[in-house]
Amino acid sequence: MTTNSVKHVLGLSGGRDSAALAVYMRQHQSELDIEYFFTDTGKELPEVYEYLGRLEGFLGKPILRLNPDRDFDFWLKQYNDFLPSPQTRWCTRQLKLRPFEHWLRPLLADGMTIYSYVAIRSDEEYREGYSSKHNNLIVKLPFKQAGVDKAGVLEILDGAGLGLPKYYSWRTRSGCTFCFFQQKIEWVRLKEQHPEAFEEAKAYEKDAVEHGSPFTWSQGESLEELERPERIAQIRQDHEQRLARMRSKVLPNPLRPDSEPLDIDDLYGRAKACLACHK
Repeated sequence: MTTNSVKHVLGLSGGRDSAALAVYMRQHQSELDIEYFFTDTGKELPEVYEYLGRLEGFLGKPILRLNPDRDFDFWLKQYNDFLPSPQTRWCTRQLKLRPFEHWLRPLLADGMTIYSYVAIRSDEEYREGYSSKHNNLIVKLPFKQAGVDKAGVLEILDGAGLGLPKYYSWRTRSGCTFCFFQQKIEWVRLKEQHPEAFEEAKAYEKDAVEHGSPFTWSQGESLEELERPERIAQIRQDHEQRLARMRSKVLPNPLRPDSEPLDIDDLYGRAKACLACHK
């Protein structure tokens, strides 16, 4: 059976840019019946769920939860207790992309044309959207087409009365609590803000290393090493020195009274690396 019907979907990560795109599409293309979805790894920050609830209130419709048919613990065993890392991002592949593909596969097989709206901003030349593996799955980048940059995203969220997710006060990425792309200062703050999540990450890491995993969550050191008081002091000092160098070069950001950049990765000369999780 084939059909020529059309479906519009927009994935939300619990982060800033995808939330702003949902608002933007509701305001500028309200004639489209867009299905908003969130792929839940089960290891998200509580602030992410709170923000999604507020976003549902603005959109006036529920956000579909796509839950992986296998959880993180299952896939960790499948990968021989090796932690995911920038070199082997099985977490993104199995917990984010796989549920999305499984959801759409029967629809595409029936001949449906699906438009997927992805929150790549106009100032993100170094990013690529979700690459479609099917001719009928068409990726659209409204922000790039409309010239919406980071400042435009903030304006959209403020105008909608949503503002930023609460975790932006200490961390600048959505996704799993133990995301290996976190900067070391974010690990320190995770220990402060959600000590139970930090302890869970430590337990995963300890077990993985004992099973021969070559990776730790944070590059070059274990979380047990990172949480030592003298190491935390060193990480804080390094972060403050980076802030001081940045402050000497740029005008203060009124949105961050401590003059910390909105994206901590900018301070460390890196871009957010995971489209599926951090947008």
